[in-house]
Amino acid sequence: MGSIWPTVVADLINWGWLRIGPPYIYINIDPVIVHLGPLALHWYGLMYVVAIVVALWGIQGYIRRKGLNEEIVYRLLWWCIIAGLIGGRLYFVLQQPDLVQDYLLQPWRILATWEGGMAFYGAIFLVVPVLFWRARVEGINPFVALDSGVLFASIGQIFGRIGNLINGDIIGYPSTLPWSTVYLHPASFACLQGYCNVPVQPAAAYEMLCNLVLLAVLYLLSRRLRRPGVLTLTYLYGYAITQFVVFFWRANVVVSFLGLNWGLKQAQWTSLVVLILLLPVTYLVLRSRYARPVPPGETAAFYGMPPRPGSQATVAVASAPEGTSAVQEQEQAAPASTPPANAERRVDEEPAASRHDPPVEGL
Repeated sequence: MGSIWPTVVADLINWGWLRIGPPYIYINIDPVIVHLGPLALHWYGLMYVVAIVVALWGIQGYIRRKGLNEEIVYRLLWWCIIAGLIGGRLYFVLQQPDLVQDYLLQPWRILATWEGGMAFYGAIFLVVPVLFWRARVEGINPFVALDSGVLFASIGQIFGRIGNLINGDIIGYPSTLPWSTVYLHPASFACLQGYCNVPVQPAAAYEMLCNLVLLAVLYLLSRRLRRPGVLTLTYLYGYAITQFVVFFWRANVVVSFLGLNWGLKQAQWTSLVVLILLLPVTYLVLRSRYARPVPPGETAAFYGMPPRPGSQATVAVASAPEGTSAVQEQEQAAPASTPPANAERRVDEEPAASRHDPPVEGL
């Protein structure tokens, strides 16, 4: 009976492109879905599209609660997509040991993303300042925009990891664990790197699990936090910590940094630097006027922000009847909802003396 069970399991789960045991998980997928003349549609590119669509759907409830409309979100989105692609690719290129020979002397290869190579840290480094800048141009609280952005990113990353699993471009160390992954297709990145038919730890799956846990934490906090910017800090700390840990199982090259040989990979050094820099950044964020707790009944996206021409508050004031006092005009421009007396206090809520000019909060 002991010899029959593994055979039955293998037959039930053998779909050709995916077979689960025994003894490992076997993936036999061409990274290219279809060739269209000189062009090719890749699974990884498709996952980018799916990630954007699903992430937009996933943050709808959050942006509504914060007072952001879809028009503003879409305008910000295009800037973030462009910044993310540029930052992710450039940071990958800068990390390459043959930077001069392979890229600076062949600059057209910098654009060759189909050859593989996107570093998510690079996307973060460029998207954060771009999103902060564009949010201020739009007249909304930049920390609210960043909080929405990290929710978007944490959802989208999950589908990016699915693309990594299909491609075989995130490889763990060889292993005999029962969930080790074996890549069979000769066009997979694993085979191109010399790991064809070699059971390796599914590092991309480990990263996806970390993304799922981090996303659950962010969603939980997003319904309780009233201080903008805290969600972004949580994501940055969480991502840096998980990257540092997961890379112990990834078969990347060990590098030195500033003369230190600690047996760490490039992403782990980046994570350490990010964690160190986050300490003063956390202080600055929590002291910022953009991070003041938003009282119940206020619109988080516009709370404490100066009104801009064409904004909802400005239009309301301009359309007030003649003879209306300045105080009445401000009240008409402000949200009319008033929290009940027994409204639940949030974990980070603090009283504010004025709705339009709240006090500077400490840590």
